[in-house]
Amino acid sequence: MSGSSPTSTTETRDAAATEAAGAALAAELAPGDVVLLEGEMGAGKTTFVRGAARALGFDGPVTSPTFTIGRRYERPGTDAPAISHIDLHRLSGLEDEDPALLDDYLTPDAIAFVEWPEIAEDAAILPTVKARVTLEHAGGDARRITVSRR
Repeated sequence: MSGSSPTSTTETRDAAATEAAGAALAAELAPGDVVLLEGEMGAGKTTFVRGAARALGFDGPVTSPTFTIGRRYERPGTDAPAISHIDLHRLSGLEDEDPALLDDYLTPDAIAFVEWPEIAEDAAILPTVKARVTLEHAGGDARRITVSRR
């Protein structure tokens, strides 16, 4: 992620522009990287991930994994990295969960996007975090997206 400023803020006016912001960050990521996504319900976290997934070569459906904890998007037979999309909203913490709960998603061959990361703030994923993305409603379909790079 050389050449990137540590923090940047962008305002988007629609879902396509929010996806484009995700695609822009994806261009800076490599397998093993983790991106934390913060924002209230409906702020555009999954839309942002959809844009990143498209930029990383995945063209299938990208939907919120709220009820499944995570989804893994892959394109077997290509050089495209796996994309892990994790949503921790339904958990109160990781201390009472199976220690291997996220192992299938946080792998060296995948770029992982973690929604509701405050649930895992003390987890071992933090040393690999490359960016923290905060999405905020800015009226209508507009969003304010702040990316803090590490």
